Amino acid sequence: MSRMKYLFQALSVALTLCISPAGQATETPMRVVSLGGSITEIVYALDAQDLLVGVDQSSLYPPQAQTLPSVGYYRHLPSEGVVSLKPTLVLASANAGPPQVIEQIKRLGIDVMPLSDEPTVNSLEARVRAIAKALDRQAQGEALLSQFRTAWDLAHTKSVPALSATLLIMRGGRLLAAGGDTTAHVVLSESGLENIFSEQRSYQPISAEALNAQAPEVIIVTTSTVNAMGNLDAIKTHPALRLTPAVRDNRIVVLDDLLAQGFGLRVTEAIHTIRQGAWGD
Repeated sequence: MSRMKYLFQALSVALTLCISPAGQATETPMRVVSLGGSITEIVYALDAQDLLVGVDQSSLYPPQAQTLPSVGYYRHLPSEGVVSLKPTLVLASANAGPPQVIEQIKRLGIDVMPLSDEPTVNSLEARVRAIAKALDRQAQGEALLSQFRTAWDLAHTKSVPALSATLLIMRGGRLLAAGGDTTAHVVLSESGLENIFSEQRSYQPISAEALNAQAPEVIIVTTSTVNAMGNLDAIKTHPALRLTPAVRDNRIVVLDDLLAQGFGLRVTEAIHTIRQGAWGD
């Protein structure tokens, strides 16, 4: 993008006041871009979706979010996509980037609010409060957190016997298993499951030999993985999975991608769904 075009956009997005026909200054309506699926969920839960003008590709829930303009994937952003929407505020996961793109957006006079994206209750509560304050929805934010705490406590009231498990996604035609440093690992642990690949990092390709050797009693897959493989029966008959105890005992749990790999307000829904599939709770 040319320097002149950037200067023009900087002038446009940096304005916080506009002049009415009568010559009186009025506040420019807030225009928000959300960079992160959990952040977008919170904006909708606060009933502030009317402020959104764009989201990133991880913003899959609620489905209405997918009808908004997409600025790309929040970890690999092109600045042009964000800037073109002329936001007054960008709510950004702390993992959004690359850093030089975030700095470029800031230099154009756009307010960027970084938000903790750690898979912990404390981080989630801080995220909700920060977004609620920025969008002037503090009361709604506290109500959301009260509901969340109740659901969180309820999800952990009943103890369950430990079962071995793995969370699998399909990427580039290969099955990848979630390692111990992923949000998915936290979701498994909070559900009462033991991640058989907790010693590995990130998502790594997994072989039939490794899966059968570890003999997972529960397998969690994402909806995109089911779609990529055709249907649930295709997963159960996959050469790497068909001999596992999980398939034998019909303990295959399907979660939408954001539930499986995110730690947002719906994490208690993920825990409930996993426990139902694993123990029939």
